This record gives sequence, structure tokens and C-alpha cells, in this order.
Amino acid sequence: MLKGKKIVLCVTGGIAAYKAATLTSLLKKAGCMIDVVMTSSAKQFVGPSTFQALSRRPVHDDLFTEKDPEQIAHIDLADKADLILVAPATANTIGKMANGLANDIVTTTVLASKAPVWVAPAMNVNMYHHPSVQKNLLTLRDMGYRIIEPGSGPLACGWVGKGRLSEPEDIFAALKLFFTDDDMQPLKGKCVLVTAGPTREGVDPVRYFTNYSSGKMGYAVARAAHAAGAEVILVSGPTSLKPPEGVELVNVISANEMYEQVMNRFDNVDAVIKSAAVADYRPKVINDHKIKKADSEMIVKMVRNPDILAELGSKKQDQILIGFAAESENIDEYAKKKLEKKRLDLIVANNILEDHSGFDSDTNHVTFFFPNGTEKDFELMSKEDVARQLCSSLASMFEKRAKQ
Repeated sequence: MLKGKKIVLCVTGGIAAYKAATLTSLLKKAGCMIDVVMTSSAKQFVGPSTFQALSRRPVHDDLFTEKDPEQIAHIDLADKADLILVAPATANTIGKMANGLANDIVTTTVLASKAPVWVAPAMNVNMYHHPSVQKNLLTLRDMGYRIIEPGSGPLACGWVGKGRLSEPEDIFAALKLFFTDDDMQPLKGKCVLVTAGPTREGVDPVRYFTNYSSGKMGYAVARAAHAAGAEVILVSGPTSLKPPEGVELVNVISANEMYEQVMNRFDNVDAVIKSAAVADYRPKVINDHKIKKADSEMIVKMVRNPDILAELGSKKQDQILIGFAAESENIDEYAKKKLEKKRLDLIVANNILEDHSGFDSDTNHVTFFFPNGTEKDFELMSKEDVARQLCSSLASMFEKRAKQ
């Protein structure tokens, strides 16, 4: 997928420049022809000789020094690039690119190229969230640049928050996906909404009702759908999982919040895969203050939450709707009833009491049930493999509809 691709890696002046060395190594091993372009500030963190050794190519670090006198370096790089990646991208370079400024080898190369441009920001959390930086990133998005969202965590400056350069392995995986042939991306051109995780229903400021869902299945589905070429929206309840690269993440807490976010997007998606474990009930009253313990029993009155899947089934037009049935008994019976009652195109059923198939496990033993009576029972496999099987079935359903 990457062999022979010409990648221009633009390294700017941030501590995360060391990660660009790892990325260079990964790309070189994958068979890329990688040209590294550096700002003067970047050389304060990692020397050009490091990138030259890893890429086996000359490093371009000065606008007015031509390695080949018969070529203008930044024009030649811009013309030949299959993709330009700015990683790490500092606030300064982002600002210059957003405003069409070109006063160094990086910005002139970017401005002169018609190739796709990816930008991977890395900076202090407060810098990243500054309105001017966010405005510049929005401008770049509007120009068609792809922004590789930074991660959250401890930063080199001592702050904790969003601003860490995305990991080289994640960027590398995104590049592989970008250059994958269309026939290997059967969901390309489709928009798929995935729900994942549990919901929390508040009782008071310190207590809530929830369930054991970890979100692993839904996150695996989101990754698989993205790998298959789909535009993916992941509506997630509270989890500790890392958001999948390249997926739009919408965080929610309660069932009502999930209902609102899903219903607002339903008309604009091609499929919904609802793997979230949504609470069926919520407390009728949420106390503003902590409920103090007493000698008597505590009674919490509960009311029904909206049935998201049922409402989607009643409103769907051309969308494909897939649900999950996590049951502890009568698996087939309950799954088939849910399939019919909620007008689903596929339901994925599993026994939560079976070893290695319950919540928070990394594996699952599932059966696919279709409206025409077809059933597919799979052996115990990883949730990643279940997700790939699910996306394969989704692609087949789209293909059949296209032929009708």
C-alpha cells in the first residue's frame, strides 16, 4: 500500500520532533521514498543527520541551499509528492500555512504543492485551545487539509491535556489506509454511525446507575468501519478507551444525551450500528444534593428511557440498521424478536454468561441473525475480528441494495 509512495515529511520546531524520526523509520521500512524537510527550529531538537540516516535521502533544511543546482528544491518536492505530512506542526507553522505565508522551506513546499496535505499539531494544551490556533486549524480544514488530532496526557512542558503529537504508529496506520485500493475499502463513500459503551443515569451528585459495558465492541466496530473506507461517527458513553484514529467522536453520558445525538444525525448517515448498552430506565428525580444515608430503606423511582433502536427502526428509510442483543438466556428467541420488532437489518447476539464473551472481554462468540431467516454462527474470536465480519456483512448489504 505504501511501497513506492513519495511522502514529504515536514518537521517543525517542537519537542515532538523526535517522534518524526520513528515515523520516518516506519515509512522507510514500508518502502516509501521519504523526503524530510525541516525548519531551522526543528534542528534545535533533532539533527538533519538523523533523518538522513533513517530516510537514506538528503534532508532539506534551508530554502536557499539547493542540493541539486538544476532544481529548485521546494518546487521539485512539491511537484513529486504523493502526500505532504507536517508532523509535528507547531502553532507558528499552522498559522503561516492558514494565512498563505511562505518564508521557509516547509511553508514554501506546502504552498507550492497540489498533493494532499496532512497536519499533525503538537504543542502546549493552552496553545492548542487558543482561539487563534483553533481558527487556523478550521481554516486548514476548509482548505481541504486533514488534521491529525493530537492526543491527551502529560506534556513535555509539565501541563496535562490535549496537545501530544499523535503516535507515529497511528499516523503510519492512517497513511496505509489512505493509500489502500478502493476494492479493499468496500464501505468507501458511506457514512456509518456507531454507538458504544454504557450510559450513566444520575441519582445525585455522587451516584449513578450504569452497566458493565466497556465499549470495546463498539470501538472495534468503529475502527473496522473506518478501515473499510467509511466516514465514521462514534457516539460513545463514558469509557477509558483511546478514540479510534480518523473517527469523529461524540461523547455522551446519559441515555437521553445519546438519543439526542443519534437522532440528530440519523437522516445524514447510511447505516447505524448500535452496540451501546443503553440504560432502559433512569431515576425519576435527580437530587441536587448528596442523598444522606438513613436507617430505613432507600427507594428510587425509575422511569423508562427512550428506546433509541426502536425509534430508529420506525423512522428509517434507506438506512441499514444493525443492533446487538446481549442476553443471558433464550438467546435465539430474544434476538429474533428484537430483530423483527425493531425493524433491524441484522442483529448480533451473544451470551453474556459464556466464558470470554461477556462485557469487558477482548473476545466474543456471536451469531448474526438476518430478517430472511439466515443465521451465521461464528467461533469465539477477538472483538476486532467480530467487527470486521460485521463490516463485511454491512458491505454485502449495501452491494445487494445497489443491484436492486
